[in-house]
Amino acid sequence: MTTTDAVQLTADLIRCPSVTPAEGGALKLLGDLLTAEGFDCTRVDRGGVCNLFARWGRKGHARTFGFNGHTDVVPVGDKAAWTMPPFGAQVKDGVLFGRGATDMKSGVAAFAAAAIDLVRHSPPDGAVILTITGDEEGDATDGTTALLDHMAEVGERMSVCLVGEPTCPDQMGEMMKIGRRGSMTAWFTVTGVQGHAAYPHRARNPLPAMARLMDQLATHELDRGSDHFDASTLAIVTIDTGNTATNVIPAQCGAAVNIRFNDLHCGASVTEWLQAEADRVAEKFGVEIDMRAKISGESFLTPPGPLSELVARAVEAETGVAPVLSTTGGTSDARFIKDHCPVVEFGLVGRTMHQVDECVEVRQIEQLKQVYARILRDYFA
Repeated sequence: MTTTDAVQLTADLIRCPSVTPAEGGALKLLGDLLTAEGFDCTRVDRGGVCNLFARWGRKGHARTFGFNGHTDVVPVGDKAAWTMPPFGAQVKDGVLFGRGATDMKSGVAAFAAAAIDLVRHSPPDGAVILTITGDEEGDATDGTTALLDHMAEVGERMSVCLVGEPTCPDQMGEMMKIGRRGSMTAWFTVTGVQGHAAYPHRARNPLPAMARLMDQLATHELDRGSDHFDASTLAIVTIDTGNTATNVIPAQCGAAVNIRFNDLHCGASVTEWLQAEADRVAEKFGVEIDMRAKISGESFLTPPGPLSELVARAVEAETGVAPVLSTTGGTSDARFIKDHCPVVEFGLVGRTMHQVDECVEVRQIEQLKQVYARILRDYFA
């Protein structure tokens, strides 16, 4: 029985220089392969971003297993720092090197290979859908959201969805994601009155106000966690005046904070708290404070149940490790899919993602394909 080589497919995808938002040939390669195996493939390009929708089986089937992933990758950074060609897909001592090796061309390849083998050798009573975006590492405004909009327009729907992001911190199989924290960034601009540093009473210094505001935000305990989430966090990511003169009190100071919040909050409630804190400091110091917030995603949870149990059983059967059900880490495109259907995430060990010499053990790709193949078999059994 012939099977699809997930390692070779990963290497082929790595050789496509698909630095976000460039398609780099990756989606064409994948689309051609899936089309040849009987999948109906549609390009869903929007806003200069390329995306691929692929379905095998009858449209609208009540049992439709979905997969979401991305072929775009982050820039290579300092190319001279790489010891292996970033788009060479070279294997050394059982390790495959290249940008996207971990995040997440290997996940896309492993699922595509498992799905092809399933429909080729044991066609299920149901449908399989792949939604592959080229905009996960970018702004994520015209990627998975465009695919979901397309599905709504043409009457396509996934019953459940698996996202193939790397989820394991150190050991293959140790963790899967059943939710994610919300994420937002807030920018503050404090405006006072510029003046001479020797005559501070004739100026209105924005810096003490900013220092007070940042201290109050950073030391505030948002919560102590919830049943499935760690405590929410706030990190100050920049404070800047742009002032190079030591004898001048500047007129303005800017700062930004990044907040990862759990299911005890929503983006609107956190924004209201930030604005209230800024207003209090502005009144106390007699300055103006403008705030702008961007919510990247709300927190969400797929409660433990049939989908998480299905994935956990397959992971343990193929790796010998029972995965922890986690909501840690950053954001993923699962935040968009949660409103469409139940969604969980499982993928490789993510230690080297976004790093110089990003790489993955070849045997992990093979294991991941086996996990995905078992998930598909068990779902349609």
